[in-house]
Amino acid sequence: MIDTDVVTLSRLQFALTALYHFLFVPLTLGLVWMLAVMESVYVMTGREVWKRMVQFWGVLFGINFAMGVATGVTMEFQFGMNWAYYSHYVGDIFGAPLAIEGLMAFFLEATLVGVFFMGWERISRVKHLLVTWFLALATSLSALWILIANAWMQHPVGAEFNPQTMRMEVTSFSDVLFNPVAQDKFVHTVSAGYVMGAMFVLSISAWYLLRGRNVDFARRSMTVAASFGLAAALSVVVLGDASGYTVSLNQQMKMAAIEAMWHTEPAPAPFTLIGIPDVQQRTTHFALKIPWVMGLIGTHSTDQTMPGIAELVDTAKGRISNGIPAYDAMLMLRQDRNDPQAKTTLAAHEQDLGYALLLKNYVDDPRQATPADIQKAADSTIPNVPVLFWAFRIMVGCGFYFIALFALSFWKASKRHLDTPRWYLRAALWSLPLPWVAAELGWIVAEYGRQPWAIEGILPTALGVSSVTAGQVLTSLGGFVLFYSALAVVDVMLILKFTRKGPDGLGLWPPADAAALGH
Repeated sequence: MIDTDVVTLSRLQFALTALYHFLFVPLTLGLVWMLAVMESVYVMTGREVWKRMVQFWGVLFGINFAMGVATGVTMEFQFGMNWAYYSHYVGDIFGAPLAIEGLMAFFLEATLVGVFFMGWERISRVKHLLVTWFLALATSLSALWILIANAWMQHPVGAEFNPQTMRMEVTSFSDVLFNPVAQDKFVHTVSAGYVMGAMFVLSISAWYLLRGRNVDFARRSMTVAASFGLAAALSVVVLGDASGYTVSLNQQMKMAAIEAMWHTEPAPAPFTLIGIPDVQQRTTHFALKIPWVMGLIGTHSTDQTMPGIAELVDTAKGRISNGIPAYDAMLMLRQDRNDPQAKTTLAAHEQDLGYALLLKNYVDDPRQATPADIQKAADSTIPNVPVLFWAFRIMVGCGFYFIALFALSFWKASKRHLDTPRWYLRAALWSLPLPWVAAELGWIVAEYGRQPWAIEGILPTALGVSSVTAGQVLTSLGGFVLFYSALAVVDVMLILKFTRKGPDGLGLWPPADAAALGH
């Protein structure tokens, strides 16, 4: 039987470190492109104020970049420390993307960051601009490889199970690389990062305007943030729809849980705007539904149905039963790799082997499972419905709020009224944490919604853990919490320190001779 304490603590540790790491990644993705835009304006116009803007926001970018690298390293250690069998199981697929991401982050990006900060007086304007643009591109490509690996966990393609090695092995790297889930996840994630970068600049600039500091500097920064942020916020919604469509195709239980759709409804299914999901009674109380919307999002049609949770549980029961012969054949092949009957049986039932492995949570040998065990395993395929239901709605609500705020900011920038009224500036300032809230909730929906699978339909999460004790995991978890808490304090102190200093406090603005510098 599986030690559930070890599984729970290992999941908690990885979740905490991943969510903490993702505080920094999207800001890096978004802020670097804003630096590229600002520096492009500087090179085209020659106005020194734009150079100073790049240098000031570059300082905050550098702090965030360093924290992202520091927190990302510890995440990869956990694959061997807490998820040894998972690492063995997917190493053939994950090896290449993670290696390329490491080269991107620790060599290419780090080199370009160094040239970005040290090259202002050493290379020409155009060459420095190229460095900034290449840095922006490298940052996005670094994220791409991580998302390719993650997307394979959501929709495993281009690989097959080898019963002799007990691991998945690549059959088509191009299928892994061009996984449709990876494409949708990448563009949606980087767009969310762009929103975060724009909000970061908008909010801090609003803080300066509220205090009458660096007014011209802040107005220009807000103008760039408003334009960039509006385009990014609109992209997040559009690309989020594409991502939702791929989820409805490949992870139907996740989509049903997000919607709290307990039973299949006639096409096109309605969207539950608000409600109170009741797991015990498997219903949603006080549901306010909008006709057709969920069907259009999930199927892009008006005549296709979306299966409900109850029907998907019944499907899981059938797949669990169908997977038991595959489990038996796998054990037979471990004893005799040339057993023809076992090969035939495994080939006929292999697609459901992962479902049979869910029984390991309830019985040592899945072949000895009772109907009650199969029912428990089928019920375990339901993720935490209330968490997914509300996480998704808060995330979407934030997305539409971002569109409204950036649209208002864009309109005010076009009218040159960014510094009034004060309620607008306060709204922009206090909106600063919302992109982080939306981003973290997005990852909760993506990762928590995949449970109980580490790899959708193939490897249950509980089977991926290392052979360690709960005490050992608890010790490392405590160490990570202390380490990350210390980093959080340092990061907040540095960001606040340089934000309060501002471009004027850092000697970047105002210039000694504003007229000479194109002020």
